Amino acid sequence: MTGKVLVVDDEASIIALVQHHLEQLGYKVESVQDGKEALNLIRFNNYDLVVLDVMLPNLDGMEICKELRIEHHNVPILMLTAKDDEVNKILGLEFGADDYMTKPFSPQELVARVKALMRRTHQFNDQAVHKEVITIGELEIYVKEYEVYFKGNPLVLTPKEFELLLYLAQHQGQALSRDQLMTALWGYEYIIETRIVDVHIAHLREKLNKHYIKTIRGVGYKMLAD
Repeated sequence: MTGKVLVVDDEASIIALVQHHLEQLGYKVESVQDGKEALNLIRFNNYDLVVLDVMLPNLDGMEICKELRIEHHNVPILMLTAKDDEVNKILGLEFGADDYMTKPFSPQELVARVKALMRRTHQFNDQAVHKEVITIGELEIYVKEYEVYFKGNPLVLTPKEFELLLYLAQHQGQALSRDQLMTALWGYEYIIETRIVDVHIAHLREKLNKHYIKTIRGVGYKMLAD
């Protein structure tokens, strides 16, 4: 698997660790230690993934993530947070990060997370060639274009929000557990962070005015027709 990754961290040792292991997998890796410089690089380059630390000089990772999503920039973001920093984990997801890891982390976990994000992005892009539009009530999902319209108005979704909505739509009427969604969309078979699912579901419901996605108590979620 190949791709272009930007690693943003103010610690040279972290950058070296991440860069080494991703380059071993064939990824092209660029790095930067300053928040403002990172934001400009992402704006004007086509990265397949950004590994983004929270604590950065000049502009922190939360603000970078927030700015990119406001600008409708949908690059997948893997955010790095301090150990046991639950507030930053949740804020990162709220601001549009696709996943997070806590420091210190193992290289094996890093590789697994990056592969999962890359794999899902590429799979959805490949599938899009063979599909057109999924319509559920007043919701229209244009798979190839990565676009969603609700009541005729475009919705701004992060890559992971889009993938989650599409997966629910493709399994309309089926009750899907949080574990199923984690495995299908994040690729985790051994790390279950169901809070990630709940936060992304909450984002989708807000953008859909609470239409279509129903909570199945004790199970998970399912997509309804109305």
